[in-house]
Amino acid sequence: MNIINRLPPDLLEFSKQIPAFVWNLIITVTAILVGLLIKLAVTRLFRIYAKKEETDYSFFRSVIVNLGKAITYFIPLFLFNLFIPLMRMDKAYLTPLDKTIEIFLTISFAGILVRSIRVLEDYIYHTYDLNKADNLVERKVRTQIQFIRKFLVVLIVFVTIAIILLSFDSMRKIGTGLLTGVGIGGIIVGFAAQTSLGNLLAGFQIAFTQPIRIDDVLVVEGEWGRVEEITLTYVVLNIWDKRRLILPINYFITKPFQNWTRTSSEILGTVFLYVDYTIPLDAIRTEFERLINLSPLWDKKVQVVQVTDTKENNIEVRVLMSARNSSEAFDLRCYIRENLVGFIQQNYPGSLPRIRNEVSNLEKYLQPKAEA
Repeated sequence: MNIINRLPPDLLEFSKQIPAFVWNLIITVTAILVGLLIKLAVTRLFRIYAKKEETDYSFFRSVIVNLGKAITYFIPLFLFNLFIPLMRMDKAYLTPLDKTIEIFLTISFAGILVRSIRVLEDYIYHTYDLNKADNLVERKVRTQIQFIRKFLVVLIVFVTIAIILLSFDSMRKIGTGLLTGVGIGGIIVGFAAQTSLGNLLAGFQIAFTQPIRIDDVLVVEGEWGRVEEITLTYVVLNIWDKRRLILPINYFITKPFQNWTRTSSEILGTVFLYVDYTIPLDAIRTEFERLINLSPLWDKKVQVVQVTDTKENNIEVRVLMSARNSSEAFDLRCYIRENLVGFIQQNYPGSLPRIRNEVSNLEKYLQPKAEA
């Protein structure tokens, strides 16, 4: 039985008395308004629950922010799709309209799935907060969730496109023809996409073996920076001077690099002083201990002053110290280096590096030779 015959008699009689165009317009506007009212009611309800949560993170707020626009399109399209059989329209126009709404509904639902991944990601980011001294586990989880999110988004997009194409009979025939000739075509595509597939597989390997993670400190190609983003095909390194170094993701599988936060963010910093042999090392140690105890950058674990080399004109003094992370270690090194150099200049200027040229019995050589 046609759905229009299930309408109340009064409404059915009313629909027959007005022009088809007006009736179709009423159905369209009704579907849109009801959909927007439902979305508004759900949003208002979620906002009430979000205000009750006293923490910075709110699941309901995350749903509103990430799913708001997607739901705004989906609910009216869903209702309109249900109301299409009520429309008085020739089949030649009704079938294309139904197919168009079906396609937009599929795209809208895909958008909800993609944004739902964002809601899950917000929850994981709240649970695994990077703002702590030892955030190894948090960086590990975030690296995996970012890669999984990107992969799932690509998968949803491809599946959505496939569903839309397979909804057309002509596209099904094209797909069958492509599958028949997949032998030669597959070889050609395989060679053409070799690099891209290699990067994708490298991305999987990095996401789960994790030689690098989000917020790791790396030294790559002579540049120091933090891992800012890991995509399916490349890695973005935020250099200390705000430049961005973009590297293919398989670089980190095939080439050596330094990872300063692989197992811990703690790191040792060094300062080298080149001074004369006459420098009193006990005074340097005492001053170093005084300076480092005044600095909040020191993690109170390592403090060492050692002579690590002797050269023809000077000695090499290595000052070793520890810090919670590489950024603080750099600032601590600069602070110690600057103050120790100033200490030597003020108190032991004669112990700065110098070149001696001593001549004994100088007066003997300056006297004129006696005449024969």
